[in-house]
Amino acid sequence: MPTALISHHDCVMHEISPDHPECPQRVDAIADQLKKQDVYDYLTHADAPKATWEQLLLGHSEAYVDLIHRKAPSSGSISLDADTSMNVHTLDAGLRAAGGGIHAVDQVMSGKVSNAFCLTRPPGHHAERIQAMGFCIFGNIAIAARHAIRQYGLERVAIVDFDVHHGNGTEDIVDGDPNILFCSSFQYPFYPGGYRDNVRHQRVNTPLKAGCNSADFRNAITESWLPALEDYKPEMLFISAGFDAHLEDPLAGICLLDHDYVWITNKLMDIADRHCNGRIVSMLEGGYSLPALSRCASAHVRGLMGL
Repeated sequence: MPTALISHHDCVMHEISPDHPECPQRVDAIADQLKKQDVYDYLTHADAPKATWEQLLLGHSEAYVDLIHRKAPSSGSISLDADTSMNVHTLDAGLRAAGGGIHAVDQVMSGKVSNAFCLTRPPGHHAERIQAMGFCIFGNIAIAARHAIRQYGLERVAIVDFDVHHGNGTEDIVDGDPNILFCSSFQYPFYPGGYRDNVRHQRVNTPLKAGCNSADFRNAITESWLPALEDYKPEMLFISAGFDAHLEDPLAGICLLDHDYVWITNKLMDIADRHCNGRIVSMLEGGYSLPALSRCASAHVRGLMGL
């Protein structure tokens, strides 16, 4: 069974500002690396459709969805918060990013592919139910997980987030949802701030100190996420795949290396094979050193392909 790569040209048209680290070149850098490693053509390619208004309501209030549509500029750009803005292409890119996750779920659940990686932007894990934050417009991964539950009747799905920043938006959207386990590892104290207490079958927050190395990270994941996931036995696994905990990343202070992303991908693949019939949807979040991002995201995709 192949791995799907879901993307769209609209996702490279969105730009927060010139020279901003969450830049359009992130998508091209990953695609180019996949081509360099001769795996790009072995993926099943699909364009990310636009999420519908009703699908966005799986993660957000109607007032927020309406606000984002009304604020979308016809020229220039507008700010949504201190570090999140929209240009004339952002709404379409955001709709594609949310819709890409939904399409990935449909492809995996139909059996057309074994798993999928969404090479889309803007990222989503900081977008709360009623607020854009941290470069994020819509809660892409939370919307995709809710779609799997509503459309396919799944009772237990897990979202795991190894971005260096806490997935506060995902946490806010899925908090109290009995069908979703959320696991997040992150540098703390660091943006976006606090996190909620752990609750069995609901939430596993794994804060990491600045300077954390490979052994620290692997020990933390082994002690916190892996037992929780084994206990929960998810029917589908969603990955917020941020690569900004890498040593080379300019925005944080965790010291992971390329092989750590191979390790965690393999661990999550093992969980999915045991409990989910291999069903995984992974979505790009952070990662702002283009060389490290391209290498690690490519290694992650190769892991999904079983290479």
